[in-house]
Amino acid sequence: MRDVIIGIDAGTSVIKAVAFDLAGRQISSSSVPNSYLSGSDGSATQPLDRTWADCTRALRGLGEQVTDLARRTAAVALTAQGDGTWLVDRDNRPVGDAWLWLDARAAPTVDVLAAKTENRARFELTGTGLNTCQQGAQMAHMDRFFPELLDSADVALHCKDWLYLNLTDVRATDPSEANFTFGNFRTRGYEDQVFDALGLGHRRHLLPEIIEGTQTLNPLTATAAKQTGLLEGTPVCLGYVDMVMTALGAGVYGGTGDTACSIVGSTGVHMRATNIAGVHLNAEGTGYVMALPVPNTVVQAQTNMAATLNLDWVLSLGTDLLREMGQEITPRDLMGRIEGWLEKSTPGQIAYHPYISEAGERGPFVNAQARAGFIGLSASHRYPDLVRAVVEGLGMAMRDCYAAMGGLPSELRLSGGAARSRGLRAVLSAAINAPVRVSDREEAGAAGAAMMAAVAIGAYPDMNACVGEWVTPLLAAPETPNAELAATYDRLFPAFQSARHALVPAWTRLAAARDATLQRKKT
Repeated sequence: MRDVIIGIDAGTSVIKAVAFDLAGRQISSSSVPNSYLSGSDGSATQPLDRTWADCTRALRGLGEQVTDLARRTAAVALTAQGDGTWLVDRDNRPVGDAWLWLDARAAPTVDVLAAKTENRARFELTGTGLNTCQQGAQMAHMDRFFPELLDSADVALHCKDWLYLNLTDVRATDPSEANFTFGNFRTRGYEDQVFDALGLGHRRHLLPEIIEGTQTLNPLTATAAKQTGLLEGTPVCLGYVDMVMTALGAGVYGGTGDTACSIVGSTGVHMRATNIAGVHLNAEGTGYVMALPVPNTVVQAQTNMAATLNLDWVLSLGTDLLREMGQEITPRDLMGRIEGWLEKSTPGQIAYHPYISEAGERGPFVNAQARAGFIGLSASHRYPDLVRAVVEGLGMAMRDCYAAMGGLPSELRLSGGAARSRGLRAVLSAAINAPVRVSDREEAGAAGAAMMAAVAIGAYPDMNACVGEWVTPLLAAPETPNAELAATYDRLFPAFQSARHALVPAWTRLAAARDATLQRKKT
């Protein structure tokens, strides 16, 4: 009767509970909206108790859709939004609201820490560039300006760890978040030198035990059983961070050659699986190295602050103008015209840097002042040319990220909104001159966590066997890049990259001009 694995994916804006059979087929899903509070000081917070309550609602909603779910559940696995700081006291009660990965308050502390000579050694151990998203940076900032928060806490968790605590009464974290925040990706343990580089040696006691979810399960408590509608004693698996679980479910691991996975949605996440010896640590000290639930294997990642948000912007230019002329139309209405605009425009004529986010860019370089822009416009260019340039800008930014991880992959597994467009897939494939395969997996993050549980309960002997049944059959046939288009992008990329470097002083001066204008308005 135990033929179901439940995967929980607790995102920033929605919490999902997804039921899979033991062969990886999705049975049903239930979702509950999640929300956070943002402040003028750069804060982005979320109440811990509400997040847990929303998780139980999602599980109960799944129980209403799947017949006899409680008795059929072989295991529950969870993943969640990464980074951030979720503080808990000695009674396992929240210490204030969680600081999310979106919280920018630690920026001044990041600047101080990044300037220290110890920061390079920290990067060499964690494989991860320092940024405001991370728990280490946030705790260092708390230690400087809000020490009472850390003084009141007994343990510092991440989102999935908080949910795991509520499900099992066990304080723990996984190797991926533990290592890229405070540890060593080679040993999968905490590292004293990292704590010292962050100035947090005296706070090390706040870090929980690291457990490997494919090997360790803990039982659902009686209290959690009542709240979720599941059975007491149901095995619970602590998955890895959502970025890793999504990559695993979408196909970053498995296959021959150097396989990579890009999730091109509102933001862009570019990942490749490699053994530890193959990790490339760039001179700029950016990106992430995150453990995979496979021995001696990690995922390297670079992330773009904005991906399809750039398309939303360029389409909104058209809709705004049409509204001025009395036509009510939305960017979604124009989305279907992108394929035609790509066909009637000439490739590789304009360089567009897709740094449209007001937070700047974080991969493969970190610059909060970076901004989007076109280079190479002439009087002959029209709106379709701008749209093409934006699409190509996404491909160039993706190539920039993979180049920072040591070279271009031999195959790309693609997920996210861009994967649905034939024209966008063709541009992205040619940008890195590699075949593209699209995964039909609907809920890759929840599936990745459920795959860990499937290995833990013995449904599969190892992750390779699980990938062979849960991932590979859902990958579409490879789409080979157009050779002529790939050659065009080989010529465009050096212009894109050199302009990106040359624009740094201009971004700095523009930021100063914007600040001066704001100050004048205030006075």
